[in-house]
Amino acid sequence: MTTRLNPYISFRDNARDAMEFYKAVFGGELAISTFGEGQPTGDAAVDSKVMHAMLTTASGFVLMASDTPPGMDNTPGTNFTISLSGDDEAELRGYWDRLVDEGAITMPLEKAPWGDSFGACTDKFGVQWMVNISAG
Repeated sequence: MTTRLNPYISFRDNARDAMEFYKAVFGGELAISTFGEGQPTGDAAVDSKVMHAMLTTASGFVLMASDTPPGMDNTPGTNFTISLSGDDEAELRGYWDRLVDEGAITMPLEKAPWGDSFGACTDKFGVQWMVNISAG
């Protein structure tokens, strides 16, 4: 897998509808997983929400999205992040180290429940980033 840079949009409760709309616009393959599939909370309303969705098109577009869990902020217009993902750990950790320099770590880059290494940060310019290093 090569390293990928793409937008990641956070929605309050309509990520599935939005991603199905974008699939109708751009075509491609849409994969959706819910919180209940990944990290069940026992709350059916939360478990049915989108934990991660990824639309991959024939044109090479990749758009990712999720529903924002209850208790977390979601303000339209600022509800996007730039995602870096791939399996080259050295490359991605290097990007991470440079992004957090003078920035702020919002979630440490460490092993995530889905098996990959994942972290989130805000760089010194206020841009939000997510880094996901595939486990293999």
